[in-house]
Amino acid sequence: MHQYLFYIGDFPVRAYGLVLSLSIILATGVGYFLARQDGRYHSHVVDLGIYCGLSGLLGARLWDVFFFDWEYYSQHLTEILNVWQGGMAIQGGIVLGVTTGILYCRRHNIDILAMMDIAAPAIVFGQGLGRCANLLNGDAFGAPTGGDFGILYPATTLAHHTYGNQPLWPAEIWEGQLDFVIFALLLLFRAFPHAKGQAFSLYVMLYCLVRFGLEFLRGDYANPVLWAFTSAQMTSIVGFTIALICFLALHVKGKRDTENKA
Repeated sequence: MHQYLFYIGDFPVRAYGLVLSLSIILATGVGYFLARQDGRYHSHVVDLGIYCGLSGLLGARLWDVFFFDWEYYSQHLTEILNVWQGGMAIQGGIVLGVTTGILYCRRHNIDILAMMDIAAPAIVFGQGLGRCANLLNGDAFGAPTGGDFGILYPATTLAHHTYGNQPLWPAEIWEGQLDFVIFALLLLFRAFPHAKGQAFSLYVMLYCLVRFGLEFLRGDYANPVLWAFTSAQMTSIVGFTIALICFLALHVKGKRDTENKA
């Protein structure tokens, strides 16, 4: 695990930033391929990847700062954008990234639900690679396993600063792997007839299930905020519920549209 790949003078080239940038580029490539396969909107995918990728990073950072760590950053305002210190909440990235995508689609008269379905596999593919960046940076780590198995992080990482030499659950590794499983499931789902918007709804549901379960193993921001649930788990419950309602409503709407055409 190497946080710093090399230096250019005194400037460190961080593995975190490199892999995160790569995740945006490759996710945009996946989106371009799926849009070409779909036969429309591929000319907009690169622009969408840039705008949504950058806004997603900003949203992920600001969500973490204001919802999880404001007590610290309110006293260290100049460090708010220091993403390499750790602290990126995927919920904020999805919210601001998707919002940016919707605004772009409205501006360019693009079918929003169709584009969201195209983007869903690309988004979760980028998330999977993003968890590799978390591993290299030593953040989004798990709680102590209580045994002699688990990940031991270098002394320079936030994980080591928090728990020392205790072995930790590989929460970010498992989340990244499950993101790629979701990616494959979404591709399979797209191969069968479905209503517009259902692929994106399914993505939200599957990711919320994964995140809810893995939160029990997380060691950062693991304090419960309501009953025994963390803030991420509460967000997952709300997100899953909304996505499930949308999935069912879109199914009914799609069925009616098909009957009306017949």
